[in-house]
Amino acid sequence: MHAAKIGGFDLDAVLRGKYVSLDKLEGALRGGFGFCDVIFGWDTSDALYDNSTLTGWHTAYPDVLAVLDPETLRRIPWEPGVVALLADFRDGRGRPHPACPRSTLKRVLARASALGFEVKVGSEYEFFLFQETRESLQAKGFRDLTPLDPGMFGYSWLRTGQDAGLMHELLTGLAGFGVEIEGLHTETGPGVYEAAIRYDEALRAADQAALFKTAVKQIAHHNGLVATFMAKWDASLPGCSGHLHQSLWRDGKSAFFDPRGAHGMSKTMRHFVAGQLALMPELTAVYSPTINSYKRYVPGLWAPLAATWGFENRTAAVRIIGAGTPALRVEYRQTAADMNPYLAMAASLGAGLWGIEHELELPAPVQGEAGTGGGAPLPTTLGEANAALGRSEAARAILGAETVDHYVRTRDWEVRQFARAVTDWERRRYFEII
Repeated sequence: MHAAKIGGFDLDAVLRGKYVSLDKLEGALRGGFGFCDVIFGWDTSDALYDNSTLTGWHTAYPDVLAVLDPETLRRIPWEPGVVALLADFRDGRGRPHPACPRSTLKRVLARASALGFEVKVGSEYEFFLFQETRESLQAKGFRDLTPLDPGMFGYSWLRTGQDAGLMHELLTGLAGFGVEIEGLHTETGPGVYEAAIRYDEALRAADQAALFKTAVKQIAHHNGLVATFMAKWDASLPGCSGHLHQSLWRDGKSAFFDPRGAHGMSKTMRHFVAGQLALMPELTAVYSPTINSYKRYVPGLWAPLAATWGFENRTAAVRIIGAGTPALRVEYRQTAADMNPYLAMAASLGAGLWGIEHELELPAPVQGEAGTGGGAPLPTTLGEANAALGRSEAARAILGAETVDHYVRTRDWEVRQFARAVTDWERRRYFEII
């Protein structure tokens, strides 16, 4: 080992970090290290927010304290001799920083622990692979891209065999990086794959989910490819989902399973799902954080349009798996591959705990294609979702008032940037004819 990569995730789940020497690493492990808080004051393009109160020109972008978590230590197989560690960020008073997504999840998990629960989560991601480079993306303006594989070929044994070298590098590289993949297969679409990450304790599961995206992009790059986790990169193709499998445990047993309950569901589970449904519309901006997220909410394309649930129903926002067995769990299906897994887990788990604390009653499940399904309709734009989040007292109780306030400001910035953009659609529609 000759160097370390240390850093943490911002609100958009972008991994920000640096190389350090082993001497520097030793000191950072003892007392933390300074990290410029601009990572919480700019967007995915490094453009500075004009509305942040947490940081900005008015605070002169000071360092915050980054505290390394030794349990996140892992080697980076595609960078021989380099190890990685993740950090949590603290504010000037030494408290968990309100813009640190990992710390936000830890607060929700502490609440679960106070209620006597352990939380287990497993993640699924869909992503597209292209025969492109970072340079060709820019040269082509992100248009006319060549997918890894042609055609619509879901669950293709043939395609994974044809790309066997890449599949091997993904599986072995991710395993060596501490991200255990339970399943990997093609989805319906040119060059689209789905990976299922093995369930784990919630914080470790979030670390693995967040690191998975960065790892896939790096492994793809080393193979002359580019990966995207956009929720909807092409209007004519399916979107990229990012589902969360969740369960609560107490004393080594599932708190969701009760053999005396209907379908084996305990009261705890019913209240948990009811809380997720009740708060789904007002937490949507957390689950669907980008302008593009809402292009996925199209009838007939597997993305939920209302706060609904059902047994083994892939068209509902919440799918119940393993009914009648101790393997009973929730698959939270509203989220897509562009989610910040820390915040998505924090919000969805926090909503479930909120339902338990308030003993909410679960409505009837949907049968067949959910559609609107009688549930509360979900916001259809980031602006609408962000306004609902800004009004939500439950969100502030679950995620923290400062966290919600800062997040709402960042999404307001995103909405305003898009409002100024001139799109290809507008040029094609108006340039000549108007």
